Amino acid sequence: MSNGRTYVRFSEDVEIVQPDEERTIDAIIASMSHESRITADRYRHGVRASHAKSHGLLKGELRVFSDLPEPFRQGLFAEAKTYPVAIRLAVGPGELLSDAVSTHRGMAIKVFGLVADMLPRHHAVMTQDFVLASGAVFPQADAAGFLTAIQGLEAATTRSEGFKTTVATVARIANAALGGSSPTLAFLGTPPIPPLADSYYSQAALRYGDHIAKLCVAPVTPELVALSEHELDVRRDPDAFRHSVVDFLKTCGAEFELRVQLCVDLERMPVEDASKEWSQELSPYVAVARIVIPPQDAFSPARQAYMDDVMAFRPSHSMRAHRPLGSLMRARLRTYRHLSGFRHDVNGIKEYEPRELDEIPD
Repeated sequence: MSNGRTYVRFSEDVEIVQPDEERTIDAIIASMSHESRITADRYRHGVRASHAKSHGLLKGELRVFSDLPEPFRQGLFAEAKTYPVAIRLAVGPGELLSDAVSTHRGMAIKVFGLVADMLPRHHAVMTQDFVLASGAVFPQADAAGFLTAIQGLEAATTRSEGFKTTVATVARIANAALGGSSPTLAFLGTPPIPPLADSYYSQAALRYGDHIAKLCVAPVTPELVALSEHELDVRRDPDAFRHSVVDFLKTCGAEFELRVQLCVDLERMPVEDASKEWSQELSPYVAVARIVIPPQDAFSPARQAYMDDVMAFRPSHSMRAHRPLGSLMRARLRTYRHLSGFRHDVNGIKEYEPRELDEIPD
C-alpha cells in the first residue's frame, strides 16, 4: 500500500490466454514476414517490420532514484543505482519513408549492467529492453485486433509514398479536430514535433516485481519541453526528425523521467486489453528514475550500422521481474524474435547482443 492505495499483486493468473491465440500469432508472423520480404526486395536490404527508420541512436545513463516508496522499489528499480543505456528513436512504419509520413514514434531502451534472473532465451546476456511508443494506449486491444490491423498495413505496403503521406496528414487533422482522442488516428498521423520532445509509453502491461505496471518516459528538461511547441517542416526535409535529434544533441544534453503506473484494479486497469487507458486518478504515474543523455553524435555512420543492423530490441530481452503481460505482449514475444531472425538472415549479419555499452560504436 502507498498513499492509501492497495496495488494488485502479480500472480500467474492475471493473464488469460485465449484458446486460438497461438494461431492468431502465427498469422501475425506470416503477415509481417510477407511485409518484410516486400521491403527487403525494395531496398535490397532487410529492415525492421515496424519502426524501420531510426532518427536517433543515443548513449546515456538510467539513474534510479533513492527513497522510492516500497511498492516502486522492484526489479531494476529496487535500489538507487546508475545503469548504462542505449536508446533507439524511430518512426512507426516498417518502411524507409519520408518524414512527411509522420506517424506514431518509438523509443527502445536497452539497459546494461544487470545481475538478475532473466526470461528464457535471454540467459546469455543480462540486458533489459523497454520497447515504448508514443500514445498512452495501443489502438487494438489484443493479438486478434492487431492481426486485423497488421493485415491492413501489409496490404498498404505496396501503396505509393504520396498515398501514405495523405493518409498520415488526414489522420492528424481529423484527430486534432477530435481533441486528440483517437488512438487509431494518432497511430496513423502524428504532429511532426521533434522526437526528443515526445513522451513514450509501454502501452501494454508488464510485471513490476510484486506488482503490475505500465511505463512512461517523458522529457523533463526545459529545453526539451520547449521543442514540443515547434512542428518540423517535414515537407521540405524528408529526414527532419533525424536532423532535429542530431542538431540538438550536438551541444545540449537531454533528460527524461521514467515513470511507473501501478495497477490497483484489474477490471478498470486490465492486463489483457492494451487499448484501455489506465486512469491516473486511480493510480498516477510515479517517477522512479531519470534518463540522462549527454551531448553526442546521435547518428554516426558506425553507430547507425551497428544499432540498426546488428542489434535487436525486443520485449523478451527482460528480467523475470519485468516480464511482458497480456495478449499483445505475448504476440510480441514471438513475433519480434521471428522477424529479427528474418532481417538478420536477409542481410547476412549475425544478431549480437552487446554486453556493455562501450561495445556500441561512437
